[in-house]
Amino acid sequence: MAAEYATFGLAPATRAGGVHADGDFRIHRDFMDFVVDGRPLLFRLCDLDAVSPLASDVPPAIFTAQVRSLLLETDAPLPGGRYVIYGCPECADLACGAVTAVILRDGDDFVWRDFAWQTGDHADLEFNGYHGIGPYRFPGAEYRAALAALLDAPGHPRRRVLLIGARVALLARLAAALRTIGIGADITHDARDVPADELRTYGAVAFGRAVTDEQRTTVRRAFADAGVEVPHVDGLAPIVAVLVAQIEHALDRLPAERRRLTRLTATRAAADVEVTSPCRVRLTAYRLDRLHRTHVREVFDGLLAPGGHRIALDAGAVRGDTFLVARTPGSVLVTAVTRGTPG
Repeated sequence: MAAEYATFGLAPATRAGGVHADGDFRIHRDFMDFVVDGRPLLFRLCDLDAVSPLASDVPPAIFTAQVRSLLLETDAPLPGGRYVIYGCPECADLACGAVTAVILRDGDDFVWRDFAWQTGDHADLEFNGYHGIGPYRFPGAEYRAALAALLDAPGHPRRRVLLIGARVALLARLAAALRTIGIGADITHDARDVPADELRTYGAVAFGRAVTDEQRTTVRRAFADAGVEVPHVDGLAPIVAVLVAQIEHALDRLPAERRRLTRLTATRAAADVEVTSPCRVRLTAYRLDRLHRTHVREVFDGLLAPGGHRIALDAGAVRGDTFLVARTPGSVLVTAVTRGTPG
């Protein structure tokens, strides 16, 4: 198949982390995604939890080597001129599986072709090829400019959140969970004592439910005096997994067109979910009973087409104070379950 011309670009992307009820977790990763004809390439792979090699948390020398590899300034890392386009977000081990493609020069152009899922040294295009993706021909000047710009760009700041609340034990568990998935977290009772330079390193502020309006105003004023605007997260429930999901969403600064999951509302009858591209969506219900014990149930796990979807909910999973967390490979949303009409 002849490769048709396509535009090439790069855009920030996120692999949302998370903490599960069983104590397991998934690492938060920030990376640069490949944008082909104005659309993230990862969105064409509907059920893939992966990141590109251009991740913000890799050492600078390795990041530079990845960029130069994609520019074909070094030999291909895999046989047959194949390069890793997306890999495992946890360990980057080829054995976990990766999307690879042949990258080559054709005159001044760069061509990406023969996309495949690969778990060893050699790709089987017949059984594991992505036959609906590519080939793509990128104009050389545009391709080189997009990648070369990464070598001069400053590094991504570490994601950090400031936690403010009265329940010290809960805040400590929340901070530990956030650090586990790669998000820095600090606890304080009075942001006025935090130096302005340090306040500027935070991407969000999370308030516990017991924080007073006066305390919130003081914190907002401290950030305003430091010349920085950050989203404020009002904790929905004293459930670590729910709070982590709220903070993950607050730290996601991607525009709506770069997100897969754009809307979530829920009643005790149904949840309304909207996605921008084909993807796998998981809905998990977290419920507090009268003794403030947490109950967790996965209420949906499946592939959804672009657009809005109404998903029926089991009444037994959402009675009482219930909170719904929706996750895709790159987005997370949280909502409280209401008694009203969905939508």
